[in-house]
Amino acid sequence: QVQLVESGGGSVQAGESLGLSCAASGPTVSRDVLGWFRQAPGKEREFVAAINWTGFLTRYADSVKGRFTISRDNAKNTMYLQMNSLKPEDTAVYYCAIREDLYIRQNPPDYEYWGQGTQVTVSS
Repeated sequence: QVQLVESGGGSVQAGESLGLSCAASGPTVSRDVLGWFRQAPGKEREFVAAINWTGFLTRYADSVKGRFTISRDNAKNTMYLQMNSLKPEDTAVYYCAIREDLYIRQNPPDYEYWGQGTQVTVSS
């Protein structure tokens, strides 16, 4: 059973940066797609970014494109999300997830394992 633990959330001012990490334990995830999602109060969980197992293919939501960068270190079973130029609308609980497949998808049901989430709050 794979377990995911996010870290790095916090409170920042608009325009500042924050980095998130997601450490996976259990069976190796080096061949899986890794993704970041977020959920704001009263809203559905939404796709943020995903990366394939090689790290060469990435996909971003339009709302974060150019500001967020996803990366992974398969040797450490860890995924990262660098968030720059943060906006108040980025405020949400951020979740990392694993999709046991080679191909990136953006729908939450396509991911089998989830972390517990970490809060990111951006104030104006």
